[in-house]
Amino acid sequence: MDGKIETAFPIPTGVFAETVTEVQHYTDRLFRFRMTRPASFRFRSGEFVMIGLPNAEKPVFRAYSIASPSWDEELEFYSIKVPDGPLTEHLQKIKEGDTVLMRKKPTGTLVNDALLPGKRLWMFATGTGFAPFASLIRDPETYEKFEEVIVTHTCREVAELTYSQTLVASVKDDPLCGEFASGLRLYATTTREDYPFMGRITDLMASGKVFDDLGVPQISPQADRGMICGSMSMLKDTKTALEGFGLVEGSNNKPDTFVVERAFVD
Repeated sequence: MDGKIETAFPIPTGVFAETVTEVQHYTDRLFRFRMTRPASFRFRSGEFVMIGLPNAEKPVFRAYSIASPSWDEELEFYSIKVPDGPLTEHLQKIKEGDTVLMRKKPTGTLVNDALLPGKRLWMFATGTGFAPFASLIRDPETYEKFEEVIVTHTCREVAELTYSQTLVASVKDDPLCGEFASGLRLYATTTREDYPFMGRITDLMASGKVFDDLGVPQISPQADRGMICGSMSMLKDTKTALEGFGLVEGSNNKPDTFVVERAFVD
């Protein structure tokens, strides 16, 4: 699989075949890529799609959050590198000009429509769980619905925070939503490498430190809304924490005060 991804196999029906336009590697475990967007493809910021590669007669597809906002002319994805992963083993080697397959139907629960209106939106992410929030913080609708948007991103090492730090900083200068994003803040923490803020977000909520650091009140169902994306244990613990503050899990069919994305957990 070194070099250009081969496209000798036929493209499955019901699948888009798109061209990679940019690839950026952050660490030996993390990278992002952009690709062309089909003219007919529509999605809500925060949704995910199934993507794969044309390197087998029956390609392996995996769920990936779309990291670009719904208005973007291209599609962006943020991925972990897994040495023996059925898809990521090969996906991490893509280059500009390669082909990526994408199924046509987007879906997901991390969308503005699944939350009741509120004052403050919390986006809780670990690792590549930041991807759907990369979409949402670049969508003007998010700032129309919430006065404040706080993204918490927890990783093991400092270098793994580069994507979220760079992106949040760039939103303030974005010509489309920069003027609305004055209430956007990133609360980044690490769990292994020394950093000004350290610890799991659930521990920092339990101790009250995150609220003290940000200068905001403790989470309440009257003012706060939440979105969660990360590992299975992180989803469970953060969901429990939000329920402890009185929040109730919602969905596309029944909006409420917080939502969880479970599509990326085996």
